[in-house]
Amino acid sequence: MGGVSLEGDLAVPSGAHGIVVFAHGSGSGRQSPRNQFVAQVLQRAGLATMLLDLLTMDEEAIDVQSMALRFDIDLLAQRLTGTVDWLSANSDTRELRIGLFGASTGAAAALVTAGRRPDLARALVSRGGRPDLAADALASVRAPTLLIVGGNDLEVLRLNRAAYARMTVERQLVVVPGATHLFEEPGTLGDVARMAADWFLAHLDATAAPP
Repeated sequence: MGGVSLEGDLAVPSGAHGIVVFAHGSGSGRQSPRNQFVAQVLQRAGLATMLLDLLTMDEEAIDVQSMALRFDIDLLAQRLTGTVDWLSANSDTRELRIGLFGASTGAAAALVTAGRRPDLARALVSRGGRPDLAADALASVRAPTLLIVGGNDLEVLRLNRAAYARMTVERQLVVVPGATHLFEEPGTLGDVARMAADWFLAHLDATAAPP
């Protein structure tokens, strides 16, 4: 993708209802226990998943020191868009509708990608995301979007409310009471995973009744 090889874990359950690509957030990756947990819940719901590292190992080492690349939304979106294109052409996944799951800065990259590929990105979920960093791309998003924010993550909640107001697509903002940015409180990440699974199944499953 753009001359860069990325590491990813693709899981396609038999009879999958769609596929969800994970755009990880600040300082996170495909091996994060939180991302793995959400992916497993989606897989049990009958959704394929693609857990992807949007930075190379060398770039991650640089980012640990500078924290700059995790905020390079254009770079992350370029690589996420390349992944969506690849999935749409791959023989194992090309028949599956594509959803995007973004966390933190990865949510901004997911929104930019959704704006660039409105014919491919069919649904989007943001967990504790920074949709404000998608800037003008918010207006071009056509994928139904679920924004999930912790009730105690006050600044991110404010930013999500502002981004929600700028969007014109079908969208929903859900506040999880008592949760902080990483949803580390007991039961809160499970709530996120279940809401994400329901959203993706409603919008990706071609056999489901319209929501």
